[in-house]
Amino acid sequence: MAVIEALARDLGARLATRGLTVTTAESCTGGWIAQAITSVAGSSGWFGRGFVTYSNAAKHEMLGVRRRTLEAHGAVSEETVREMARGALEAARADLAVAVSGIAGPGGATPGKPVGTVCLAWAGPGGKLRSTLVRYHGDREAIRRQAVEEALTGLIALCADVEA
Repeated sequence: MAVIEALARDLGARLATRGLTVTTAESCTGGWIAQAITSVAGSSGWFGRGFVTYSNAAKHEMLGVRRRTLEAHGAVSEETVREMARGALEAARADLAVAVSGIAGPGGATPGKPVGTVCLAWAGPGGKLRSTLVRYHGDREAIRRQAVEEALTGLIALCADVEA
């Protein structure tokens, strides 16, 4: 957990220095990214809200993910997390957003999407949007932890990109 704590502190310092705010849209991580961010003292200055949207209905209702996206690509897809990130950014009126959806296991795998498949997206000002699909290994907690680390690392990179 020391890695997550260090990443969250680094992110918080960058957000505070730049006067930026962040939001989260989480599925398989269940709020762990938001918890990591808010564990940093002073985080109320850069974090106002996060969204835990575990079901497809929640992704649609809270973040505006289109039903046709969910039907065509599934909840665990770059298309879905990109819409989640954009929706969170708008709903929270934040400067930066991260979204994550995945199959942490032990069940839930489908053909082409084994346990450990996780999609992440990061959105920022000026339409900045990046997504990735990764395959992590380990048990449920290990997969979720790796996703949280990736999410925070991506937010740090987005902060650096925003300042450029």
